[in-house]
Order: sequence, then structure tokens, then C-alpha cells
Amino acid sequence: MGYNIAVIAGDGTGPEVVREGLKVFAAAADRAGFTYELQEYDFGAARYLRTGETLPESALDELAKYDAILLGAIGHPDVPPGVLEQGILLKLRFALDLYINLRPVKLLPGAWTPIKGKGPADIDFVVVRENTEGLYASTGGFLRKGTPDEIAVQESVNTRKGVERCIRYAFDYANRDDRRGELTLCGKTNVLTYAWDLWWRAFNEIGDADYGHIRRDYAHVDAICMWFLKNPEWFDVIVTDNMFGDIITDLAAMVQGGMGVAAGGNLHPGKVSMFEPMGGSAPKYEGMNVINPLAAIAAVGMMLDYLGQPEAAVWVEGGMAHAISQMDSLAAGQMGMGTSDVGDVVARFVAEGS
Repeated sequence: MGYNIAVIAGDGTGPEVVREGLKVFAAAADRAGFTYELQEYDFGAARYLRTGETLPESALDELAKYDAILLGAIGHPDVPPGVLEQGILLKLRFALDLYINLRPVKLLPGAWTPIKGKGPADIDFVVVRENTEGLYASTGGFLRKGTPDEIAVQESVNTRKGVERCIRYAFDYANRDDRRGELTLCGKTNVLTYAWDLWWRAFNEIGDADYGHIRRDYAHVDAICMWFLKNPEWFDVIVTDNMFGDIITDLAAMVQGGMGVAAGGNLHPGKVSMFEPMGGSAPKYEGMNVINPLAAIAAVGMMLDYLGQPEAAVWVEGGMAHAISQMDSLAAGQMGMGTSDVGDVVARFVAEGS
């Protein structure tokens, strides 16, 4: 079996962490016996500063033909905020209809968590975030802009189709053998009465009709933030909208040890999907060989699972835990080894199983 993978290394330390992720991917391919081809793309700050171009329309048709996309990071201080994020990352999400943002939150053995008394047995949940609607649909506008009477409107767009397909994916994920069969809806039904009335009705109607064996729960988003820090073991799979998902997954990243180990997937099940580390481009560490590549390696593990190589994904997770046991810290510049050394440790574990 062979796979075609598009690689967008991106900005700052993106190319460095992608290099280590691909090193691990190669080790997994050798051991599992599958083949692959890579195609690299230079979308990011350097191309934008050179040409004024973010993501050409022709690239979207080309990227849609791949099995998966591995993204390093987007963002650079020489480019105004939002230009690259909207012109590349959000454009890919919307154009390729990557309607699920999947964020596993798992504390690996040896990783530090700020929550006293909690360990790997307590922190193992997944956030399913709707990825193409809500406040990020950029619906709204200005009235009397630049005057004392200025009005700015940002609307949250929630369609029955978008909400339902996200909720169904979350129910299916909660039904996986490696989950506990529990699904929590995270919202704000007491205040956001229109959008969350739709989410609440769809959640219960779909659950009643097709997933009666999945235990359902609900919590307001502010309560979720509290319980992540007090009782993370309460959660198995959480489903929520675009904005709330963006917020709670950053909090969840700290619960699992920091951005250095947090990875996510932008999915369209059955079609090309994109996988990325959550830590950003960190340009101040560029070229220093001190950035933690484990988040990019975790993104590769997610990509392997999505491509139908779940055993290889387990090898990657085991390799990450093995690397953590040899690291002084997960923080950049404090790991006790270089970026490439961490990648070597994980790749060797994946290749040899020890």
C-alpha cells in the first residue's frame, strides 16, 4: 500500500520539526511495510514576502488529490497577524472542507502536568471541534467604521448540516474500541440561545436515534474549563463548536504537558486531511536545534492512524514516551538534547520496537 503526502513545512521552526516528524514516518513505513511519496510546498512567510502570494487557487485542486497533508507551522513577525493564518490555514480548512478539528489530549508517562496529583490515567480525552462554521465563518461587517458611532458585527454561522456531521463524527469516535463510550457536549445553552438550541437538539436527536448506547452529558464551556483543571478524568470525548473548541484545546494542551506535545488533525473523513503540531512557528528558536519536535511527531502519529496504520500510530506514541523518559524537560532549550536527537530517539524506537 502506498500513500501520497503533501508537506508544508511553513515558517520559523516548522521545517525543523517537520524534518523530525518525517524521520519517524519513514521508520514507521519501513517497519509496517508501506510505501509513500512526498511533495513539498513552500507556502508560508518567505513566499508571501517574496511574491505577495499566500495560497494560489491552483494549489487547492492539487492538494485535494493527496491522501494527507503534514503542516509544520504558519506565522512570522515580518507578516501582519492574520494574513498567513487566513490566507493559508483557514483557506485550506474551508476550501478542502476540513470540517472536523480533532485534538487528542493525553498525558504521556513522564510528561509534566500542572495539575497536582493527576497522572496519565487521569488525562486521556479527545476534543472534536467543528472546524468550518461558527464565528470563524467571517460573516459580519462594519457600520459607520472609524466614527464614534461605529458598529462591528461578527456572526456565528451554524448550519444543521455542519452541526450534525460534527456531532455524528464525535459519536462515532466515542464508539471506538479505545474510548469509554462517553460523549460530552460543550456549549453555552443558557445564553447563546439560537446557535446552541440547534446544537442541543441535534445532539439529543442523533443520540436518541442512532447512539443510544453512548452515555451523553452536557457542560457549559466555562464549567469545562474548570473541570479540565480539577477533574480531567471525567472526560472521554467532547464535542463543541469552532470558537469554544479553539479555546478549550489550548487549555487542554497545557493539561497534557504543553504545546510541545500537542497535535491536531483537520479532517474530512474519507478525503485529504491535514495534520499539524499546535505550538506555532516559534521563530526565535529557528535554526538553533532546541525546539521540541514531539508535537510534530504526534501529528505524524495521528496521520498514520487516519491513513489506516493504527499499529504504527501506537509505535509512535510509545516512541514519544520513550523519548520523554530521556529528556530533562519538554520546554525548548531545556530538553537536555537537541531537536534532531529527540527525533532520532523516537525513530529508533519505532524502527526497533524498543
